[in-house]
Amino acid sequence: MTRETTTAALLALLSSTAEARRRPSLVRAGAPALADHSAAVVEGELWDRAALSRRDRSLVTVAALASVQSTAALRPQLDQALDHGLSPEELSEVLTQIGFYAGFPAGTASAALLGEVLDARGLSLAPAAGAPLALDPDREAARRAAVARVAPLAPGLAHYTDALLFGEVWRRPGLAPRDRSLATVAALIALGQAEQLPFHLERAVAHGLTPAEAGEVVAHLAFYCGWPRAFSALAPLGAVLSSTGVSTGPSGATDAPAATVTVTSRAEAPHFAGPADRFTGEVEVESLFHADLAGDNGGGMVHFQPGARTAWHTHPRGQTLIVTAGEGWVQQEGEPRHTIREGDVVRIPPAVRHWHGATSATAMSHVAIAESVDGSSVDWMELVAPEDAEGAAPAEGAGERSGG
Repeated sequence: MTRETTTAALLALLSSTAEARRRPSLVRAGAPALADHSAAVVEGELWDRAALSRRDRSLVTVAALASVQSTAALRPQLDQALDHGLSPEELSEVLTQIGFYAGFPAGTASAALLGEVLDARGLSLAPAAGAPLALDPDREAARRAAVARVAPLAPGLAHYTDALLFGEVWRRPGLAPRDRSLATVAALIALGQAEQLPFHLERAVAHGLTPAEAGEVVAHLAFYCGWPRAFSALAPLGAVLSSTGVSTGPSGATDAPAATVTVTSRAEAPHFAGPADRFTGEVEVESLFHADLAGDNGGGMVHFQPGARTAWHTHPRGQTLIVTAGEGWVQQEGEPRHTIREGDVVRIPPAVRHWHGATSATAMSHVAIAESVDGSSVDWMELVAPEDAEGAAPAEGAGERSGG
């Protein structure tokens, strides 16, 4: 480094150190109870739990904070990750992975922070070396088949998924497959992308992540991403562990799953607001179940306030809707919309582009059941324009009453 670079790095380090020393007192002044829990639980207990190593905790924490672009919290975690045994090259690969799963702005902003941390420590990245890793041929064939189904809708996305994301990034030798899966799972939990979790949790388990470690990742990230997103990850995790023939007991041991009837209280189901990029208006989603039945099935209750609706979307193996209250609309692209009412059952074929929601004047609730393919049960597209949602007249006759 030049003298000017060294001086700048030292000043940046001193400034960040002074701010870090001042921050706990500011947090205590603003929320003393939160400061107490942070000191006693997060700093004093969480990182010492035996179910997950400190290195792995640093990896998932960095991946999660980078995904949501929490830069103030990320910088000290990058420093701590180096202390916990992650190499500069491994951290670089984690942030490369984040660039693809949380977006390049998140990845590049975090990479710049890592550059500052390495510069302040007088470290640099070693040149990338090693042959590309081989991917499991059976899993890769299934993944390619799933991507091929979306190619007619987004050929560019299909191309870059095959050629770049899995053809290059997942094969980079700078990060072990287990760690790359771990970073991806942490990113998806942080971003609330529960529907993408089964595919990547299965990969993580195949790459050596144990059920006890997987459960502890969820527990750890609750403190960094919030309880709702942690609980939303439990249904996919349970389904994956069940499908692989293992479950986690109280001591972290793995046992064969028992064939028993289970009842899940509705009060225990995760509730969350429908994301603005997938729904228009006020929508509440209850994730009711995710179970390995005839296939990888999942179901939830969705409540639409008047005027609320989904975005355009498709399902790889179709979807069934059961209207439980109110009145709404469902429309296949290019066809008249249908009015649906309490008791109606709607069957949506695979790969059919459609939307559904409440009418402009009446709320509507329905149960939605769909089967996943390679961890995904839905492909979301653009929001429905108001004129498209409310402009076309409903279909008439028996088809309207039955929901089409």
